[in-house]
Amino acid sequence: MDSNANLRAIPSVDQLLRSEAAEAASERFGRHAVTQALRDTVAEVRRNVRKGFILPALDTILGKALARLAARERSTLRPLYNLTGTVLHTNLGRALIAEEAIEAAVSAMRAAVALEFDVTSGKRGERDDHLRGLICELTGAEDATVVNNNAAAVLLVLNSLAAGREAIVSRGELIEIGGAFRMPDIMTRAGTHLVEVGTTNRTHKADYVNAIGPDTGLMLKVHTSNYRIEGFTKDVNARDLADIAHKASIPLVNDLGSGTLTDLGHFGLAHEPTVREAVAEGADIITFSGDKLLGGPQAGFIVGRKTLIETINRNPMKRALRVDKIRLAALEATLRLYGNPDRLRERLPTLRLLSRPQADIDAQARRLAPLVENALDGAFMVSVIACVSQIGSGALPLASVPSAGLALAPVKGGGRALDELAAALRTLQVPVIGRIERGSLVLDLRCLDDEAGFADNLVSLQIKGRAQ
Repeated sequence: MDSNANLRAIPSVDQLLRSEAAEAASERFGRHAVTQALRDTVAEVRRNVRKGFILPALDTILGKALARLAARERSTLRPLYNLTGTVLHTNLGRALIAEEAIEAAVSAMRAAVALEFDVTSGKRGERDDHLRGLICELTGAEDATVVNNNAAAVLLVLNSLAAGREAIVSRGELIEIGGAFRMPDIMTRAGTHLVEVGTTNRTHKADYVNAIGPDTGLMLKVHTSNYRIEGFTKDVNARDLADIAHKASIPLVNDLGSGTLTDLGHFGLAHEPTVREAVAEGADIITFSGDKLLGGPQAGFIVGRKTLIETINRNPMKRALRVDKIRLAALEATLRLYGNPDRLRERLPTLRLLSRPQADIDAQARRLAPLVENALDGAFMVSVIACVSQIGSGALPLASVPSAGLALAPVKGGGRALDELAAALRTLQVPVIGRIERGSLVLDLRCLDDEAGFADNLVSLQIKGRAQ
């Protein structure tokens, strides 16, 4: 058939809509969506025929249209395999949530809950009541509240305690967090006047003392959780800062950033200041995240002196930054896990992944190596390697965790072949995300829990440049 005959043979959208497959799809996706998908597909077929391509069969045209619909329906928040070697990867959602927290969140979604209702008295209650007791028990603080992330917690604290006044902070602690959000910018938005003391690498007690004046609203200590300054350095510890602040009758706010409720040294990791330690050192207010080392959903905790927490809770901004019933339920369930330290590692995914023995990961890599090599069909050499994972999300930036994985090195094609492989892995039913390093695509297996699912997922892998 010539090109014009092929064009005339293309089925109409109305003809396609009358097919059993289109009628079934209309039940699932709606007739309007099916019609539009068929129009788009027919237009694509027409363009291809004009370029000289063969006219596909009717079933093939229908299949392409239905594939369009399925792709549109798929959530953009797709599950994937995080084989980057960064456990708390900000771009990949940070902490995995414990099963107990997932069940609690689902339960809260399915029914009305006593969110701001006291079942005992029958009167209005407070959202913070669901978490206050647990947080205070775990940290030793007098009181606590929670907002939607730690940046919000810092913003709310500064605006509540030092709006229109000065906040003293060391130059070496004026951090920048992800997305180019900087501590000075947050302070400005909070209505607080920044007073920098010391230098980038050295700050002394006298620097803080000399900066205190009649307009001082608070002193701020920022834990540099996402970087370290080494060499000729000096800072003032939180306990000494608390003494200076309290002698001047001003509060000390300690922003821990990532924050942890347990000593990570018990799990073979480097020590990170715990919230309980910060409370014991005398800080009046401590802020920290919920979705990093704590291992829960995104949240910003504010703990400390009861009178200051009450002031913070009276700020109208608190309502704008509050969390909903779903997150509260997940946070409560996560915090309850800390009540049983002996089982915390097995029940909290963050700690389980961070503390996986390298030998176990190496054994997993050796099991998977031949399966991956077979899926790559000779286009890449697959090697089991020792590698290094990192915690991520600004936690313990200098700490590394020995791990193991697979290095996929192209037989030919170099960097272009690596880019094509990385793209092909991202198009799998469950995308696989690794990292390109030293001429190979490295799949760090520290975060791979579902080994069988990963292997099954490789069946549909299609890559260019296979070896002949």
